[in-house]
Amino acid sequence: MTARREVSLGTVQETLLIPLYGRATENRKPEPALRDPRAEEIVASIDYDFTRFDSLPSLVGSVLRTALFDQWVTDFLGEHPEGTVVELGTGLNTRYERVDNGRARWFELDLPDVIGLRRSFFTDSARRTTIAASLTARSWTDTISSRASGPYFFAAEAVLPFLAENDVHDVIDVIAERFPCSLLALDTAGPGIVGTQEEHDALSKVAARMRWACTGPEQVAARHPGTEALASCTLTELPSPLRDRLPAACRDLLSGLARQRLPQVEEYRLSLLRLPSRPSAAPPPKAALP
Repeated sequence: MTARREVSLGTVQETLLIPLYGRATENRKPEPALRDPRAEEIVASIDYDFTRFDSLPSLVGSVLRTALFDQWVTDFLGEHPEGTVVELGTGLNTRYERVDNGRARWFELDLPDVIGLRRSFFTDSARRTTIAASLTARSWTDTISSRASGPYFFAAEAVLPFLAENDVHDVIDVIAERFPCSLLALDTAGPGIVGTQEEHDALSKVAARMRWACTGPEQVAARHPGTEALASCTLTELPSPLRDRLPAACRDLLSGLARQRLPQVEEYRLSLLRLPSRPSAAPPPKAALP
């Protein structure tokens, strides 16, 4: 019997295990919302108490988020088959295995401890490169710009809310500066979610906490004029082509959540943005009233 691999990850980095387990458990279902046998294999080979996340509603939410990001990447590659996909905070995601078209260039970026673990399961190739770097450093953009041409699609799934607000906007400015008019898929959590994290079904099981509260793409555009929201939805508002492909049990769950209008659902948004042609300075602070 092969020994399972121990994991030693930073506080925020540990959260990557939640969506990994979500995809693995989903793959075991007779009718899954998303197929990911690789995730199931990885979970089986890691020495970690995943049972703390059993039966959490957030697991389903993480799977649906990933399915929507997959669809956005697939649509992008349909229009730009030799484009470049950049996974920001890639964790142990397997999007390349699910949607690669055999022609695109892929970069998968995360902190060194995550990339060290990731290299136990994935191998670089001529079209696929891992980058061990902080998202808030500029150096990773040099690697991408020197090895691949656009157009570019940046996927920031379950990563930006854990950064400080100024760091989030600095990252967006850097991407807009180095890769003008690129696409950015991201998730945002409103203040009601960020303020009640201790009660969150999954985050209450780990030490990491979100730091950036954002109401949606309009708030991002206010800091980055010229940003265009191509799509934005909550999990209960998934676009029809994706929702119609979901198993009946999943559609029923979403319908029930929509009727309840829970803040933790309604304040969580998935958005696809087209970044401006160049970064812009943050708007000046308002003058104090006399």
